[in-house]
Amino acid sequence: MHVFYTPDIQTDVYTLNEEESKHCSRVLRLSIGDVVFLIDGKGGLYQSEIAALTKKNVQLKVLNKQTEHGKRNHYLHIVIAPTKNIDRLEWFLEKATEIGIDEITLIICDRSERKVVKDERLEKVITSAVKQSLTAYHPKLNAPISFAEFIKINTDSEKLIAHCMEGEKLFIEKLVKPHQSYTILIGPEGDFSPSELADALKNNFKPISLGNTRLRTETAALAACFEVNFINR
Repeated sequence: MHVFYTPDIQTDVYTLNEEESKHCSRVLRLSIGDVVFLIDGKGGLYQSEIAALTKKNVQLKVLNKQTEHGKRNHYLHIVIAPTKNIDRLEWFLEKATEIGIDEITLIICDRSERKVVKDERLEKVITSAVKQSLTAYHPKLNAPISFAEFIKINTDSEKLIAHCMEGEKLFIEKLVKPHQSYTILIGPEGDFSPSELADALKNNFKPISLGNTRLRTETAALAACFEVNFINR
């Protein structure tokens, strides 16, 4: 099954952009009459047929469309500090997209070792995972924001924070109910600072445990993503 990401599709006839057209014709070596699938990132899944093909353009005719394909019964927002090794963050984005995530925000914390990221590269990682996993909903990636700014944003979701400091913490399944909206904070390699944790608790974030071992940032984020999806299975 060959899948293309087409966020701007509006009609039953669609032309792939030059990059996707080259991939379709030169790499995949598809021909007129071959069937491919398009996803718009908003829940639309389009079964389509190649109607015309040149070196730079591939025109598709939509055969049928599904709306809300694979729509989840919950909303998950992971707020994560970028890792020093950007490959680890990319790994998380790829796997979380495959498992199921709706929104990602990158936060810059007191102990963050990376404060600059290339959004365009991360978007490509997410899009590739969307296509690979046939996910019709494209997760939203927000631009980096400071912890202090983010913590002040009002949200109606269930607010959770994972940290390694001493104190009372409960497992996710003890705190959340299925079919809700969740926002989960995951800190940098050096963890949140005591003042950040205090600010989070003041803003109604509930502390959670992800197990008895110390996890890397990207592992903790993926563990939280898996647990929420498991609860809502």
